[in-house]
Amino acid sequence: MRTTSARLLALLSLLQTRRDWSGAALADRLEVSLRTVRRDVDRLRELGYPIAAGKGPHGGYRLHAGTELPPLLFDDRQAVALTVALQVAATSRGSGVSQDAERALHTVRQVMPARLRHRVDALSVTAVDRPTSRPAAPVDGDVLLAVSAAAHAREVLRFDYDVDGGDRPVRRAEPHHVVTWDGRWYLIAWDLDRDDWRTFRVDRMRLRTPNGPRFTPRPLPGADVATFVTSTFRGSGDAGRWPCQGTVILDLPAATVATYTREGLVEEIDADRCRLTLGSWSWPSLAAAVARYDADIHVVGPDELTDAFARLARRFARTAAGRPAALVRGLDADG
Repeated sequence: MRTTSARLLALLSLLQTRRDWSGAALADRLEVSLRTVRRDVDRLRELGYPIAAGKGPHGGYRLHAGTELPPLLFDDRQAVALTVALQVAATSRGSGVSQDAERALHTVRQVMPARLRHRVDALSVTAVDRPTSRPAAPVDGDVLLAVSAAAHAREVLRFDYDVDGGDRPVRRAEPHHVVTWDGRWYLIAWDLDRDDWRTFRVDRMRLRTPNGPRFTPRPLPGADVATFVTSTFRGSGDAGRWPCQGTVILDLPAATVATYTREGLVEEIDADRCRLTLGSWSWPSLAAAVARYDADIHVVGPDELTDAFARLARRFARTAAGRPAALVRGLDADG
């Protein structure tokens, strides 16, 4: 016969696996009487587990959410998955929960069986963000939770949005989804004042309380959240579209170009050519970004991109000829 403590752990494990259990089913699985099941349920309640009991001859037991987080049980696969997820969160910049994730990872590892600890220690995961001159600002974990809670409850958010440090009117938006992209957290929402979909950086949001009224969710453009986010950011900066965006045809297979394209739209034309739509902060920088694919290029548009290629061609030609820097600056001034 199992000891009381072992039986309690087995009962807790069963209650976590599905929503409802009848007393008879629990008694059968644990090989005990219904009276023992009721007594063990009372013991778990004393330990802080919120277990509800249904009334009547067919009543059962259900593990509810409580006001505090009690100890949890994980099987081997769940424990490994949880550890990997915590490793990624602990090494991600700008998440706002990296330190908490690191502490949670230490706690989980401390109580792991040796067989699991060896497996997890052999799998060291580090989230590496793309190098940038403007690292993502850290996100306050409380703000992230509040924004996510509003999206779940379908409540209008009121917040100040700091883009350039200037005073701006309070924003009102219907939150739809919280997503992460390129090391930053964003809120996808319907902007009530602009009457359009917008993406807001969570680290720039200063929430105002209380939230606004509940709303009926609008259908998000695109097939799903991933499609909407990809189409939004394929040619955009932090707060809207890139100031310069163009389309070219490259004499390279689409599969090859897609491998080296992080933010852009790659469309196959035939086996050896593809159409690339890309954005950047200036036309010369966009032309240089396209030139790095080392292939013949045909500009679809706009004309500013064609002019930028011509300007870069003159500059590179002077550089290849070894002209003095001062002369090059003078020629640049002349166009």
